[in-house]
Amino acid sequence: MFDILRCVSASLLTLTFSALPAAGQQPPPAPVVVADVAELTIRSGQTFVATVQPSKRAVIGSAVDGRVVEFPVELGERVESGQPLGQLLTETVSLELAAAEAEFELRSSELAELENGTRLEDVNRAKAQHRAAETALVLSEKRLARIQRLKNTSTASEDQLDEAVASVDNAKAMLDERRAMMELAVAGPRKEQIAQARARVKIQQAIVDKLKDQIKKYTIRSRFDAFVVTEHTEVGQWLNRGDLVAEIVALDEVDVVASVLETHIPYILNGTSARIEVPALPDQLFVGKVQAVVPQGDERSRTFPVRIRVKNIIKADKPLLNAGMLARVVLPTGPSRARLMVPKDAVVLGGAGPRVYVVQADGKQQLIATPVSVRLGTAKDALVEVVGDLASGQRVVIRGNERLRPGQNVNVIQTITSESLLSNSKS
Repeated sequence: MFDILRCVSASLLTLTFSALPAAGQQPPPAPVVVADVAELTIRSGQTFVATVQPSKRAVIGSAVDGRVVEFPVELGERVESGQPLGQLLTETVSLELAAAEAEFELRSSELAELENGTRLEDVNRAKAQHRAAETALVLSEKRLARIQRLKNTSTASEDQLDEAVASVDNAKAMLDERRAMMELAVAGPRKEQIAQARARVKIQQAIVDKLKDQIKKYTIRSRFDAFVVTEHTEVGQWLNRGDLVAEIVALDEVDVVASVLETHIPYILNGTSARIEVPALPDQLFVGKVQAVVPQGDERSRTFPVRIRVKNIIKADKPLLNAGMLARVVLPTGPSRARLMVPKDAVVLGGAGPRVYVVQADGKQQLIATPVSVRLGTAKDALVEVVGDLASGQRVVIRGNERLRPGQNVNVIQTITSESLLSNSKS
């Protein structure tokens, strides 16, 4: 048994060492995507101190009075649009809704009865009662005629004659009543009755809809994707209408707000690209666009707020950029001149400073990646200005540069032009 295990272990070690490169050999070329260094005419930039702010902020309150029975969110938790933030007790209003729905069914049934008209059985019964009334009248008239003949011969009394006359009058009245009932049965309900029944149905439907809408208000929901930053209530607490429940902020996109001197404001337009550095995130480079230049400045400092919208990075339901972070914004405010630009993904941060990997051939006709230290300048859409030992037309790595080592062999699997990145970002 041990001999078999030793043989298996030896075989695995042999396979493992045979898969490793021999001492002194270079690892296989790393696959990379490259883009060319472009020369574009842009304005020079200036750095401004800024603050990261949420793109949306909402303090959620209760629209109705009630007791909190559920409060499922925690501080810092991410919530989706429409997700419940709290639930109030709904037993009483639910009973009112059930009663209102039952009343609505009753009103609807009454309307349906009127719209369907008189049943055939009821019409036939009214006609039969009308015929019976006609027969009764004929019988009463014949009896009256007989009493009158007897009265003429002094056989019948005056009281008998009066009773016979009254019986005929009653029979005529009954016939008129039965005729009217038959005509009503044949004609069916009046239009006015149907209209009144429809109005009662609409009124009851409005009551039901109002209660349903009220029940919705007992569930307090988020109106956009956000993070909970403040809790104002807890399970068991009684809330009056308007009382605060929670405060949420949207961080999928953030606004970086910089205070810009009045002399630079004329050069900054909506849609202008801006490069953003966050000292707390030295390995990240952000590029955003000016969302708004607020036309109300600070009278003491003569600065105006400039709001730059930036797409945040969310990992494991946690934002990379948090509200309140310090940031530095580079905005184009100087004269225009030709500058070297590379895609922002080509810039590798960290270490001694920003750098890019230039791909060039060595003496053996192999491609190697050489790091070049750069200084960063103004951004333009997906491109960022670089100052360093670079030339227009050189190729820099934009994918696969995170793990490259100086002088490492590379295999270019795709080449992208900077102009195409610029046009794609505009479209």
